[in-house]
Amino acid sequence: MTTNSPILTRRSLFLAGGAALATATVTSKAFAQWKPSERIPDPAVHILDQSFNKYYVSSASVERIATGMRWCEGPVWFGDGRYLLWSDIPNNQIMRWDEQSGAVSPFRKPAGYANGNSRDALGRLITCEHENRRVTRTEFDGSTTVILDQFDGKPLNSPNDIVGKSDGSIWFTDPAFGPNVNESMARPELPGSVYRVDPQKGTVTLLAANIKGPNGLCFSPDESKLYIIESRTDPRRILVYDVVDNGTNIANGKVHIDCGKGTADGFRADEDGNLWCGWGEGSNELDGVMVFSSAGKAIGFISLPERCANVCFGGPKHNRLFMAASHSVYSLITKARGATIG
Repeated sequence: MTTNSPILTRRSLFLAGGAALATATVTSKAFAQWKPSERIPDPAVHILDQSFNKYYVSSASVERIATGMRWCEGPVWFGDGRYLLWSDIPNNQIMRWDEQSGAVSPFRKPAGYANGNSRDALGRLITCEHENRRVTRTEFDGSTTVILDQFDGKPLNSPNDIVGKSDGSIWFTDPAFGPNVNESMARPELPGSVYRVDPQKGTVTLLAANIKGPNGLCFSPDESKLYIIESRTDPRRILVYDVVDNGTNIANGKVHIDCGKGTADGFRADEDGNLWCGWGEGSNELDGVMVFSSAGKAIGFISLPERCANVCFGGPKHNRLFMAASHSVYSLITKARGATIG
């Protein structure tokens, strides 16, 4: 799913439905207080290794494009409609930012306490819902299809993050988090696991059930590797697996990155295989986005005033990094290009 993928004509039905909701701009005192750096280069962007210069735009500044949410997660870009969606989990809504007007409005409310979002191989929105304990797909006409809500006769726990693969399959994490009153999460009945769903065949594959708190996940650019954040270890770890069996399973898992004092959450890969990771622990030194090379070396860091939960790439050139932080969404123009749409 690259930016060269064809745009389907019928997709306009789905896009028009979302655009109709972009009427009320979200504002708050916090938005008015945000002041981007007046210095160029922006001191919020830190070069940790000279290899990061390839992706660094010295004239670009971190921008805050929306604020006033309670906990932002799951950003996903719709270039064919020129808008960004993300989850505001405790407020039980998916939000929408319009690139052309800058308007911010609810895209869906209630949203099943949605968390992770992405796009499938056809460009449709796929979403993890905590309250309903399910993974859904939003069709081009705006209707919702349940992709999976149970496994082995038991309801899913609290689906967390999700990615679509080029073969049409959907991969997601389902940690045993909860219960959580703020997100209407029920008590888990299954071990924290990672699943693959083949919508065409209707088959479900349990990829891994021995990960402690499986959280964010993403593929390498060629989809030969799957990265998974293990969030219930101290320190947190980013695991890497080989994608095997003609792209239907994973094997040979190992620790790829030890997060140290940092808290990795959600992440995306760029076309060169670097990992751009939501990062932070509620401190000025750790809150932002950490960038790792494909070899696992920290090469760059983007400081934010809030802990960052997840990221995605978007914009006309697919080189604008969108960062979903605690109460706000930020962006930064880079020279990197996201490996996948959304």
